Amino acid sequence: VQLQASGGGLVQDGGSLRLSCAASGRTFSRHEMGWFRQAPGKERVFVAAISWGGDTTRYADSVKGRFTISRDNAKNTVYLQMNSLKPEDTAVYYCAADRTYRRPLAVGLRDYDFWGQGTQVTVSS
Repeated sequence: VQLQASGGGLVQDGGSLRLSCAASGRTFSRHEMGWFRQAPGKERVFVAAISWGGDTTRYADSVKGRFTISRDNAKNTVYLQMNSLKPEDTAVYYCAADRTYRRPLAVGLRDYDFWGQGTQVTVSS
């Protein structure tokens, strides 16, 4: 699976963005998908994950109630809708694919098998 993230940009405090992650390959619908982010000088951390069928999701506490992960298996795409953005959300956002069924959904970097190249999100105050 190859992943291509897009949709990042510059937005003001309180604004919204929607990230997309397009996947190649026929097995996309059999992968659990996740979003991670990495702020300057910090480690990459978990943001959100979604199950194969889209019926199960998991979020980091820092984004609960503001971010929504979704997927369209017909389009081989996973999304991250980000609302009420804050300056501390500024980071490079990465999508990732996990080919293993896990419950709860994985939050560790090592659990994910494939990674996209990242898209920059900058929230100005």
